[in-house]
Formats: sequence, structure tokens, C-alpha cells
Amino acid sequence: MSTTTSHTPEHTPESEGPARPARLIQNEATTEIPVHLLFRDDPDPVSVPLTPAVVARRQGTGEQPRLRRTGQVTPRPAPDVDPELAERPARVLPGSAGVLAGACGLAGCAVTSWWAGLLPPLALKALRVPEFAGAGLGPAQWAAYAGAGALGLFGFGGLARGRTGRAWVLGLFGRYRGTVRRTGLMWVNPLLLRRRVDVRLRHWRGEPMPAADASGVALRVVVLVVWRVRDTARATLGVDDHETFLRECVESALARVPVEAPGSGRGSVDAAGEALTRLVAAETAPVGVEVFSVQPLRVEYAPEVAAAMHRRRIAALDAQHRATMLTSVVDSVEDTVTRLTMRGLVEMDDYERKALVKDLTVAFCAGRGEQGG
Repeated sequence: MSTTTSHTPEHTPESEGPARPARLIQNEATTEIPVHLLFRDDPDPVSVPLTPAVVARRQGTGEQPRLRRTGQVTPRPAPDVDPELAERPARVLPGSAGVLAGACGLAGCAVTSWWAGLLPPLALKALRVPEFAGAGLGPAQWAAYAGAGALGLFGFGGLARGRTGRAWVLGLFGRYRGTVRRTGLMWVNPLLLRRRVDVRLRHWRGEPMPAADASGVALRVVVLVVWRVRDTARATLGVDDHETFLRECVESALARVPVEAPGSGRGSVDAAGEALTRLVAAETAPVGVEVFSVQPLRVEYAPEVAAAMHRRRIAALDAQHRATMLTSVVDSVEDTVTRLTMRGLVEMDDYERKALVKDLTVAFCAGRGEQGG
């Protein structure tokens, strides 16, 4: 039984034509970037329908978008407040009226003592009044003492000093009687209950509060709130403590508004601050508190995820650096090949051009990797 064996002639460089130039680098595995994947002999390109791209976080890489606008958060319905509870000016008198009433009360007590014959001789000489035997302490004298003493206490007891940036909220038997924003010495009914309220422009730097970004990663945010009391009646009588109410509203807003992670850019922080300001201002307006700004000052990861997110951030920066380096290398290779071809220094077919581009790319990547290391 005979066996026929066919011999296929081996392809040699001499049989294929002129010798190709030696490559610059024979082993392209000197770099971690799989550059050879860029130069595969692909078939003819096939048209693929494109869909609108959405800029978002790449899953598994930790990359952050360059700018993400905070979504619009609709404020919740404002709580109902008693419409009759609104700030109005209280009735007060100048301080001179109280001083005059107190002086009259002291003078009445002195006259009653002279009438009863209780003034000592030295007081009579100092006051230059004639001596009087006195009628003693009878019902009339006691009544005069009571009236003069009440007038003196009522006059001096109602004196108050108003300061700039401070207000008095007055109440009588649980009923709101008005607000005093005047400055200087004045007389206020001593039977009224006074509550001092600071109406100056104030700022409050909060402690680290829990928050989250758009992906639900736990954060800790420190905010700066600029605010003031606009309606003293509602701020004092509408809530138990308007400062505590403001703090809780800020914490509630942070739970609803996504805050960008550290390193996301100034634009995202400003967008989150605008959303927080609108939300907190809408919730505190019914209680007489006016909020001008709620701005995040410091954003950091929560302790339970800080280490993992730090590693993820480093990986994202490394990927961004590699992408930038690869773009620079491709531009350099393209410029080199274009100059060699346009100036007529070399003549290459498609295969030789691909080989040269491949070798140049590997060489540039290896050189930049060594410089970066």
C-alpha cells in the first residue's frame, strides 16, 4: 500500500520579496498596556446605530463624572402656622416716663413718712421741711404707702434697655402682646413676660452630619448656614426652639439632597449648596427663620467606607493617567509617521507601516512608563 505525501514549500523571506527592515523592539510585552490590541487586522467596519450617551459613573472603575448636576428636589408642603401669629410692634413708653413714675412713688413715700411723723430730724433738715408732730400710722397712712410704693415699683420695674440687633417678645398670660425692636431706654409694662431674641445676621457651622452621594455612598458633611430671625413671634412661639428646628431641617435636607464625593469639582459642590439652600429656606420660612445660604464646607467619606473609597479613588486616578498617557503616545506616533511619509524619507507598504506604528507605540509607552515610575 503506497502512501502519497505532499510537501508544501516553506515560505522564506527570499521567496516573499525584498527583506523587511528589522524591528525596533521584538518583544512588545515590555509594558503592561496591551498595545497589540490596537493593531489587529479587523474586517471591514460595520455600521452600528449609536444611542445617546449618558455621562455617569463607570461601574467597577471608581471613575467620577466631570460634572453632575444635582437633581431637583421638590420641597415638601410647608406646615400650617396660625395666621394670627405674626410679628407686630408692642406699645411701650419712653424711659423718662418710667423714671418720672418711680420718682413720684419715692416722693409719695417720703411725704407719707413726714405725714406720719416718721422722718428723722436729720432728714427734715436736709429736706428743709418744717417739723410735724405726725398723726401716726393709721389706715390712711398705710394706704398712702401702698399707693406710692406701687407707683415707684411700677415705674422703675418697667424700665428696659433696648439694644441694636436684639428684640423683646412680650406676652401676658400666654398671649402674644407684640415685639419691641426699639433701642435705648424705654418703659415696658412690668406685668408682661419678656423673651429676648437675637435678630442679627448669624452663621452656624454644624458638626459632621450624615449624607450620601448619588450612588448611595455614605459621606460626612460639614455645612455653613447663614440665617437670621425674620418674624420673632413665629420663631419664639411657633416652635419650641428655632435653633434646634433649623439644625434638624439641615440634617433632613442632607438626607434628601445627594452630595458629590470628595474631589468631584467645585461646580457639583455649588449645585448641592443651591439645592440645600432652597430646601432649607422653604422649610424654615413658616416659623419666621430666613435662610440665606447652606453651603457644604467639608465633604469626606464615612469612616466605614473611607478606606475602600480611597483605594477606589487611587485606581480611578491611575486609569485616568494611563488614558492620558496613551492619548499622548498615539498623537506622537501619528505625528512621527506622518512626517516620515510626507517628507519622503521612507517608503512603506501597509504591513510595514503597521509594524512601524506598533513598534513606535510600544517604545513610547515604555519610555513614558519609566519616566512616570
